[in-house]
Amino acid sequence: MEVENTWHGYVDWRGKPAAKHRHGGMLAASFVLVVEVLENLAFLANASNLVLYLAEYMHFTPSGSANAVTNFMGTAFLLALLGGFLSDAFFTTYQIYLISAVIEFLGLVILTVQAHSSSLKPPKCEAGNLDSPCQKVGGAKAAMLFLGLYLVALGVGGIKGSLPPHGAEQFDESTPQGRKHRSSFFNYFVFSLSCGALIAVTLVVWIEDNKGWQWGFGISTLTIFLSIPLFLAGSKFYRNKIPQGSPLTTISKVLVASLVNTGSSKVTSPSSKTLRDEEGHVATSNDKATEYESPSTSLKFLNRAVENKPSCTVLECTVQELEQVKIVIKVLPIFGCTIMLNSCLAQLSTFSVQQAATMDTKLGRLKVPPASLPVFPVVFIMILAPLYDYAIIPFARRVAKSETGITHLQRIGIGLVLSVVAMATAALVEIKRKRVATSSGLLDSTTPLPITFFWIALQYLFLGSADLFTLAGLLEFFFTEAPPAMRSLATSLSWASLAVGYYLSSVIVSIVNSVTGDSNHTPWLAGRNINHYHLERFYWLMCVLSGLNFLHYLFWAARYKYRSVGSNK
Repeated sequence: MEVENTWHGYVDWRGKPAAKHRHGGMLAASFVLVVEVLENLAFLANASNLVLYLAEYMHFTPSGSANAVTNFMGTAFLLALLGGFLSDAFFTTYQIYLISAVIEFLGLVILTVQAHSSSLKPPKCEAGNLDSPCQKVGGAKAAMLFLGLYLVALGVGGIKGSLPPHGAEQFDESTPQGRKHRSSFFNYFVFSLSCGALIAVTLVVWIEDNKGWQWGFGISTLTIFLSIPLFLAGSKFYRNKIPQGSPLTTISKVLVASLVNTGSSKVTSPSSKTLRDEEGHVATSNDKATEYESPSTSLKFLNRAVENKPSCTVLECTVQELEQVKIVIKVLPIFGCTIMLNSCLAQLSTFSVQQAATMDTKLGRLKVPPASLPVFPVVFIMILAPLYDYAIIPFARRVAKSETGITHLQRIGIGLVLSVVAMATAALVEIKRKRVATSSGLLDSTTPLPITFFWIALQYLFLGSADLFTLAGLLEFFFTEAPPAMRSLATSLSWASLAVGYYLSSVIVSIVNSVTGDSNHTPWLAGRNINHYHLERFYWLMCVLSGLNFLHYLFWAARYKYRSVGSNK
């Protein structure tokens, strides 16, 4: 009776078996959502405006500060893979969040202290003194700056890799209601991201610009500190998945075994009778690990790992391990197809901000700082997320007569289509902006153009919508489809896609300038100011690349077969 009342494979915060009537559910997940608001506020409050801090106070060059910010954000999201790996292999998601939050807190303390003390920053530039150029931060001061930044990146990575799966683990996937609540959780997780971002790019950015960076860093430090006791307050409600060992060990073993195993041996089936799907495995919807009778026919070349005689005992694999690795390999093309979307999203923090800086940013008597422009997609996501959950999905369920209404892959596909529309819109808006600059004779002037920055909001809205559909869809897709022992690592691929997208954006810009620039032509993305850039051509290129990427996505999505019950029904 006691076993029936506990969650298989889950423990509470003290390490005791989690009880069904006390642990998990929407209440437990709600603590995660509130914590995510604070965590994303702490991260984006500085990341969205960091390029200004590095340029004005640390005296980086414009390109140097942009590269430093890109490297910082890319590293933070890539480190989500480390957080996910540790959550699956050695620690619970509960433990990884707490460790990561403390690390981020320490990094923010270092940055706050440096921003507050003038002795820890390079000397101020002397206005008009050409003989005394600005001295870039260096030595111990630079070491302090990068130590703080990359402690924050490490903490952010750990949190991104552990918090979403921790919240998703609170729901019972053996019931339709539990799966619906889990789907809603991922939707509202993106909503919580946006709530934190809204405060970050409005209130905190204003404080940094008008009251000083020590206050901005200080607010982030206080926010991440408050998130820790808030997260701990939900401890008695959480159920925590027991770590099942390194997923990378399993993946490596199967891949190596499929290459080096020789001879042949018959695969024995388990004594228990189980039902298999069309791929030869059992798709269960409970929390227990899926059991497999025999290797599936997909990715048949890997079957050598279990069908052939092991070269050594270390390379001895089970059918279950083989099928788990196959699942991971099958989701990788979907991951790859979302990188281009995130390259488009990178434009929101680079060229889009520079475009808006040349336009009229007044909103009545209020002058909106360019760093606050992400408020447009953030607000739109906050409106669309509940609308999606309470109107779009119920309608889709009635039309499709299925549990999910819109499948994970359909949702991701919608986001990819919206990214194509966003880039086309961005190109058309840039054409209009340059026409205004030309007709008003302000091509070489720093005077704001007589055109409202609300035109830029159009591309922000489309990309914001794309982000909502794709990020929420990716998080749920990876979590649902991945083997239970690899869910945190798989979910972290969503953030890794974002990181690679940022890096790819920089690569595309470099390639475009290299290809379009020669002795007779100026590169598309170079000139005296952004008015002389051929930014509209760059946006059309991104539109075409996004369109081709969507066709590539359709190829893989059409061939993908869902593993889990309820994921596409």
